[in-house]
Amino acid sequence: MPSPNGVLIVTGGSRGIGAATSLLAAEQGYAVVVNYAGNVEAAEAVVAAIHGTGGEAIAVRGDVSLPEDVEHIFKAADRLGQLTGLVNNAGIVGPTSRVEGLDAERIARILAVNVTGSFLCAIAAIKRMSTRHGGQGGSIVNLSSAAAKLGGANSYVDYAAAKGAIDTFTTGLALEVAAEGIRVNAVRPGVIETEIHASGGEPDRAQRLASQIPMGRPGTAEEVARAILWLISPESSYSTGTVITVSGGRGI
Repeated sequence: MPSPNGVLIVTGGSRGIGAATSLLAAEQGYAVVVNYAGNVEAAEAVVAAIHGTGGEAIAVRGDVSLPEDVEHIFKAADRLGQLTGLVNNAGIVGPTSRVEGLDAERIARILAVNVTGSFLCAIAAIKRMSTRHGGQGGSIVNLSSAAAKLGGANSYVDYAAAKGAIDTFTTGLALEVAAEGIRVNAVRPGVIETEIHASGGEPDRAQRLASQIPMGRPGTAEEVARAILWLISPESSYSTGTVITVSGGRGI
């Protein structure tokens, strides 16, 4: 029996914001493709949690920066039913560094996952959802970051620049496919309590920055997920090219 809201792909869906989005999407009646790059145990745990509440989900491995992996992810989604949404959540940071400490290899990798990966997944989604290609429409939500406005000085300027590109990509793609039944929006999280800080070498970063947040605390993955699901859903049917900032007031 098809899921009532169709199929939603969540890239980087095994942990953090992606996992919270996958779980909430399943609660709201989507069949969820939980994409992951390497941590199969985390992805399978999310899928098991969804199955435990009667939802439908599969874990699909793939590096979104590689065209062949993106095709594998979307073909897996095709087997579940009609694709109705894409959450471009997969993203990486490197260890905190000033700009002069970066090298070409790191910059290329940051851009490949955070920017090229979002483009490649959007391309595959458009080919399935656009009325121009015989689709029935759908919704794309890109994950930006408050860093796109703050700049990431002394820590993640490369990541911040990549997220600035995502903001522009969201605007341009929204205008391009608005008449083809596809809405494209973005969510701009601030400091959120997830594992991404540990991957950048600062596991305590969220709590350390709490004093700089007007609301006085980091956000949760679930708070970001709720904004994502609103933008994916028909409840936001007249919104495209919109960016919702979920940052507790930081960087607005």
